Amino acid sequence: MLGELMEKEVWEQPDVLSRASDDYFAAASSALSGRSFDMILLAARGSSDHAAQFARYLIEIHLGIPVSLAAPSVLTRYGTKVRYKNALAIGVSQSGSAPDVSEVLAMMREEGHATFAITNTPDSRLTHVAESSVLLNAGPERSVAATKTYTASLLALYQVVRALGATLPSPNAYLPDQAWMEAAHSAAMEASGPILRSTPTFSLARGYSFCTALETALKLMECALVPCKAYSTADFEHGPKALAGHGSAAIVFGEPAQDLADQGCRIVQAPDALVPEPLQPIWEIAFGQWIALFAARSLGLDPDKPQHIQKVTETL
Repeated sequence: MLGELMEKEVWEQPDVLSRASDDYFAAASSALSGRSFDMILLAARGSSDHAAQFARYLIEIHLGIPVSLAAPSVLTRYGTKVRYKNALAIGVSQSGSAPDVSEVLAMMREEGHATFAITNTPDSRLTHVAESSVLLNAGPERSVAATKTYTASLLALYQVVRALGATLPSPNAYLPDQAWMEAAHSAAMEASGPILRSTPTFSLARGYSFCTALETALKLMECALVPCKAYSTADFEHGPKALAGHGSAAIVFGEPAQDLADQGCRIVQAPDALVPEPLQPIWEIAFGQWIALFAARSLGLDPDKPQHIQKVTETL
């Protein structure tokens, strides 16, 4: 069956998260508890970069520490070392093999800053260059599409922010279960048809959930070859909204977009995750993952073996 590996790994997420949550917090607390930083630098690519976007909101809202998303090319392509002050650099790479992310952490450690890695791969390049790390322990992820390692990265970053002193609820009582996965599965099965009949397609959210819009768009593109552009709902108002007319579709996470429907845009409303807002992205993305899988199957594509891309991408 097309996407058999991806489907299996999507279903595994509740078990992975519930099993690993306490370990993430323990590892982050051991490395970071009681330490103070003037800024936090997040280095990541692809799905990991979307998880970093989630962490940015958590850190700035709940810790008040400014966050910068690293542009690795500043170092790896142009050879410039940015002057940071008392920073914590967090590198996120599910494979641990991203050379540009590793280069950023190595440079930050050489400059005397704290460095922390989040990866699913023990003894990887990233764990060697970082001062300390947390392993996702999500098990092998054989589908090219990141699914369980993405939600595991979200949860690990949430626990890192708690370890740094944020007053956030323990996630353990608010992790997605099989009932939610089934609900998202059913909702996505109904929604995938309208997505395939629409162009252009947008993925919209704001705040904590902006990462979900980004990741959903990526999944549709890499798994189903459906061109989809993600926007913050605020940025969408500044021009792109003009394209949201008859024949278009918008996958919306969060507040319904009635004004877009009035323009003729087909609205695909993601089901509400009835948990504290900072934890909603860990739930919401199941809907995006399922839509991408169903869309791929409808088009006769195998998301386990997408065109022109591979599981581990190395860029400098």
